[in-house]
Amino acid sequence: MSFAELGLHPIILNSLKACGYDAPTPVQSQAIPAALTGVDLLVSSHTGSGKTAAFMLPSLNRLTVESTVKSNGPRILVLTPTRELAMQVDKATFTYGHKLKKFRVACLVGGMPYPAQLKQLQGPVDVVVATPGRLIDHLERGRIDFRRLEVLVLDEADRMLDMGFIEDIEAIVAKTPASRQTLLFSATLDGVVGTMARKITKDAKRIEFASKPELKANIEQRFMFADNMTHKNKLLDAILRDTDIQQALVFTSTKRSADDLSGLLRDQGFAAHALHGDMNQGQRNRTLKGMHDGRTRVLVATDVAARGLDVAGISHVINFDAPRQAEDYVHRIGRTGRAGRTGTAVTLVNPGERGLMRSIERFTGLRAQIDTIAGLEPKITEERSGKKPHPARRGAKPGGYARPGTGAPKPFGAKPFPGSKPYGGAKPAGFKPRPAGSFQARARAGS
Repeated sequence: MSFAELGLHPIILNSLKACGYDAPTPVQSQAIPAALTGVDLLVSSHTGSGKTAAFMLPSLNRLTVESTVKSNGPRILVLTPTRELAMQVDKATFTYGHKLKKFRVACLVGGMPYPAQLKQLQGPVDVVVATPGRLIDHLERGRIDFRRLEVLVLDEADRMLDMGFIEDIEAIVAKTPASRQTLLFSATLDGVVGTMARKITKDAKRIEFASKPELKANIEQRFMFADNMTHKNKLLDAILRDTDIQQALVFTSTKRSADDLSGLLRDQGFAAHALHGDMNQGQRNRTLKGMHDGRTRVLVATDVAARGLDVAGISHVINFDAPRQAEDYVHRIGRTGRAGRTGTAVTLVNPGERGLMRSIERFTGLRAQIDTIAGLEPKITEERSGKKPHPARRGAKPGGYARPGTGAPKPFGAKPFPGSKPYGGAKPAGFKPRPAGSFQARARAGS
């Protein structure tokens, strides 16, 4: 099946052709024709399924016909849970609709200066992509008119509810025309999401795929046991010095840990930066631009980067801290191995995180493959703790990091990471040692 068979306008098809889009994904094949009929949709899909195009292409198709309502307000409104996802949707929207006449998109998210957003809202705007909190701010100040709104999209509705946006969403929906089309996309359509969906949609058509995000076959997943925080730091250093790494995304559980760990990695010679929710939008934009440009080799982030971050050069995702929710594991590692590329995901597990690893196993239905690095083998193992290891773990080969098709395990650190020094060797120019145990002590304290 091709996009031309879905019923899209030739202008939209020309934009897709210019982008190199050939065939629709399964969710696009089902959602686009249904949305073009004007019915409300409830779609259960996971990150990476092509859902942005699934809701945006049929919505943009409406813009090929002039609105009969006189207003400068948007005809399409997309709500997303995070700034990163909003910016990604904003970019994709312009890509899909750039051949439309006088096409304008406004992105309204927290952390960006109000004057810049007010400038985007001057004159007619076709699409608004926003996070709920910032959109409420503009609505309360009377800066947005929804009289000609035709489509309301809730992207990752489950995530927005998890983040406590239910009241904001209800307030926004109350200000939209009753005649609107509502397209709700979520990882699940059960529980509170289902309850909200019934309130804001009319005779909605359900399109459901796998309830769990499927793990991609092109992402190699490995787990490594660490005895303590010092051991974790050494494992991370050894992994990052592997010459197969293009760019790495390292996840921590707290904002302070992200700052501390990125600073520690810079001290060790890595081009590393942090990304978390306490940074203003200018800082976040500069950090993300550094990743896209390839100047940042290691990005240390909280779960703010687990959804919506799409950087082609990310070859490795490293969970320095295991995710607290098993579903977040799938979203984290989904930042690599995108668009047909291969990727590697490594999760470092200290003794207190063994339960989290088993939650991941139950959620994904896969047995964790345990690896070690020569010279950095853990002193504490599952066998010593009295637990019977999985059969897959009994066969784990020490002293290397196995990759598909390479035969014998390939040891980490065979060659230095570009621009860095061997672990424990000479420090880069201007190196100033940190107080002993500063990062480790704060990490143990849960900071």
